[in-house]
Amino acid sequence: MNYESLKTAIQSYVENEFTTTDINVFITQAEQRIYNTVQIAYLRKNVTGALTTSNQYLTLPTDWLDTFSLAVLDGSSNYSYLINKDTNFIREAYPAAGDNKGLPQYYALFDDTTLILGPTPDSGYTMELHYYYYPETITTATTTWIGDNFSSVLLYGSILEAYTFMKGEPDMMAEYQKRYDASLVMLKELAEYKNRNDTYRAGQGRRAVV
Repeated sequence: MNYESLKTAIQSYVENEFTTTDINVFITQAEQRIYNTVQIAYLRKNVTGALTTSNQYLTLPTDWLDTFSLAVLDGSSNYSYLINKDTNFIREAYPAAGDNKGLPQYYALFDDTTLILGPTPDSGYTMELHYYYYPETITTATTTWIGDNFSSVLLYGSILEAYTFMKGEPDMMAEYQKRYDASLVMLKELAEYKNRNDTYRAGQGRRAVV
């Protein structure tokens, strides 16, 4: 489902000719709710960069939301994954940044744009960061992974936002919520079970038959 078909469906379901601005708000609010409820692999990015010798800070990408993993590569390109700690741990463990240098072992969120590392890098190591981000909204991209692969959850999520705006009837609100929840469960099964397992090792997913 692309943006135009989603926009048409929302108006058709709730029988209201909303402005484009209102519809875009409904859609982006639904996207944000979905992306913060389900851990979709599509929401991850990977970047590499070089550390600066004697600089214990690492600047985060501008679209960073949260860290999935952070690794440092030594001179032989061996991966070593850093452990997430609090800033105060790193400050206490390595109180003199200039005197405590080596291959970084820990990281912490220093502020909304920077990570702090401990110990302070003693060389320009390569870092590999896997992180979560918000993909471009379908309202500007016209097509997205969620629209192409799981349009039901995006549709009913957007309808819920629109119907809330309209102060719609409670029984219809409950029905749309039910359909949204059912779609969300299916998406969670795909993203948090099927995408993280294979049938050889984990077996096929099973549900109890009532």
